[in-house]
Amino acid sequence: MAENFVDYVKIQFRSGKGGAGSVHFFRAAGIPKGGPDGGDGGRGGHVILQADPQEWTLLSLKFTKHIYAKDGEPGKGGLKSGSDGGDIIVKVPLGTVAKDAETNEFLLEITEAGEEKILLPGGRGGKGNNFFKNATHQTPRYAQPGEPAEERSVILELKVLADVGLVGFPNAGKSTLLSAITAARPKIGDYPFTTLVPNLGIVEARPGKSFIMADIPGIIEGAHEGRGLGIRFLRHIERNSVLLLMIPSDTNRSLQEEYDILINEMRQFNPELLDKPQLLAITKADLIDDDLEQMLRATLPPGVPVIFISAITGKNLQLLKDELWKILNADR
Repeated sequence: MAENFVDYVKIQFRSGKGGAGSVHFFRAAGIPKGGPDGGDGGRGGHVILQADPQEWTLLSLKFTKHIYAKDGEPGKGGLKSGSDGGDIIVKVPLGTVAKDAETNEFLLEITEAGEEKILLPGGRGGKGNNFFKNATHQTPRYAQPGEPAEERSVILELKVLADVGLVGFPNAGKSTLLSAITAARPKIGDYPFTTLVPNLGIVEARPGKSFIMADIPGIIEGAHEGRGLGIRFLRHIERNSVLLLMIPSDTNRSLQEEYDILINEMRQFNPELLDKPQLLAITKADLIDDDLEQMLRATLPPGVPVIFISAITGKNLQLLKDELWKILNADR
C-alpha cells in the first residue's frame, strides 16, 4: 500500500567516541614504584548500513530521528584495554543512497545483497601510558584521549533497482502493462496518478529468461521542478538499465510532443538518463485500426525503436518482451 512505501528519511546519526588511554603504574607488595601499565581505550562504535534484500522500503526507519552508536570504554591498569563500543547496524533495502542533509554531499550507496558500508566510523581509542615508555622515558605520565565521535544529519533515499523502468504520463497504461506481463497486481484506474509508489514485477520473456520491470509514478511536465510527484518519480528511474517510454495512442497531444516532454523532463533532472537504452511503446493500440497506426508511425521521432502494443488484447506483448530482453543482453 502507498502508505507503507517510504523512500525518504532524515536521521541524525552519531558514531561512538574512542575511549581514553589509561595513565597507570604497576603496584604490588614490594614493588611500590612499578612501571607504566595503562591500557589502551576501546574503539567507538561504527554506524554501518547493511543491505537487506528482504526490505523494499525505508518504512522501518520512518519514525526514527536519532541513531547513536556506543562509546568505547577507557583503558585500565594492568595493560587492560577498554572494550570497543558496540557498532550500530542499520538495515536498508538495495538501492539506498546516503547524503549529507546539510550539504547534499553524496556519502555512499548500497546496491548489492549482503553489502555493508560504514556510514560514520567510530573514534579510535587512545593509547595508554604503557605505549609511550622507552629507554629514555620510562615513566610517562600521560596517555592519549580517545578520538571524538562523528555526528551528522543524513538523508537516506531509496532508488528502485530494476532492469526496465516504465516512463510515461499518468494514465499511459504502465500499470496495466505490468499487470499483463508479470505476476504483479498494481492498482489500475482510468484517472491520473493511480500509481503513487513504484511497483515491481518479474517478466518472463521466454522460459529461463526473465528480468525485473518497475512501474513508477507517472511523470508530468515540470516534474524536474518538483511538480506533481516530481523528483520522487525521476529519482527512481536513475537505477533502471533500460527505459521503456510509453505514450497512449489516444493522447490529446501529438506523439512527438509527448515524447519531447518526457525527454526534456529527464534531461533537466539528469542528462545521463538520456544515455540509457530506450524503447518507445505506443499503448492502447486496440483503440486504433491498421490505417491509423500507419499514420501515427509517420509522426514518431526518427531513430527511436517503437512498438505498438495493447495490454488488453495482448497485441505485440511477446515482441515487446523479446525486444527488451535483447536490449538488456546486448553487451553479453
